[in-house]
Amino acid sequence: MKVAIFSTKPYEREYLDRFNINNRHQLIYFDASLNADTTNLAAGFEAVCVFVSDKIDAKAIEKLSNAATQPQAVKLIVLRSAGFNNVDIKAAAEHHIKVVRVPAYSPQAVAEHAVALILTLNRKTHKAYNRVREGNFSVENLMGFNLYGKTVGVIGTGNIGTAFCQIMLGFGCNVIAYDIKESSALKEKGVEYRAFDEVLCAADIISLHCPLTPDTHYLFDSAAFSQMKKGAMLINTGRGALIKTADAIDSLKNGELGYLGIDVYEQEENLFFNDLSESIIQDDVIERLMSFHNVLITPHQGFFTKEALDQIAITTIKNISDFEDGLPLENEVTIEKIK
Repeated sequence: MKVAIFSTKPYEREYLDRFNINNRHQLIYFDASLNADTTNLAAGFEAVCVFVSDKIDAKAIEKLSNAATQPQAVKLIVLRSAGFNNVDIKAAAEHHIKVVRVPAYSPQAVAEHAVALILTLNRKTHKAYNRVREGNFSVENLMGFNLYGKTVGVIGTGNIGTAFCQIMLGFGCNVIAYDIKESSALKEKGVEYRAFDEVLCAADIISLHCPLTPDTHYLFDSAAFSQMKKGAMLINTGRGALIKTADAIDSLKNGELGYLGIDVYEQEENLFFNDLSESIIQDDVIERLMSFHNVLITPHQGFFTKEALDQIAITTIKNISDFEDGLPLENEVTIEKIK
């Protein structure tokens, strides 16, 4: 199958080529992202493979469909991610284009990164590292707190949320959670499910592990921040738009929000996965975020482990092969599945 793979980096190509056994599929890599302005690059391909930084909205899908009047038509959108909020699933269905994803690659990778954000923000290891390199061994302003005994709120207890809960239970934390589907296995381990508002009020640390949907868009806005414990920590390794960034800035400024650690950002497609060290960053919002001493930002690297990249590549190639072979698409995203 001839596949156009967008927004690729050298490390991705290595993994995808490794698991494309016997070069079964013709994989053509593009540095460019796929959006309504770059669909011409997909002409002549049967499938397009995309990442979270690509934007496949209704306009892009219409163009892909219109461009698919050749013998080899675009019939399949292959996501190299679990999230699919960057694809208009309804528009894809209307144009008879299938959508598949990688529903689970390494839940532990993202969960462990969330814990890394917590520990770094709390114990200020990033600041200590820079100090010591300059010969400053003072511990002034490096005060942290024990995680043991703290109440940790988890929003979303799917695969990643479950892995995160288990880690925090190991720290001796009191873990409470909110999800529309409660896990009996987590309950048996000591996780207590509560209403969303109750989690906001009770948690010292809140970590987000839910998908981005119309219901969760800006789940954390000024109203949510006002209900949180003063000085609480918020961690987001899910999707950027779960947090209304402007409201988070206001909450940081007035001292309501004590710490913010994010591996995702609602406008990240213009920033993340690119080296902008020699550029003037035009995003004033993220520049403001970076000015806070109690904010830690990482560039969507939560997934970035060898084990996760293995599984992403394996599942991506399998999704393509299953489609070509006419097999059931176990990882298909449909309107019915997301309702």
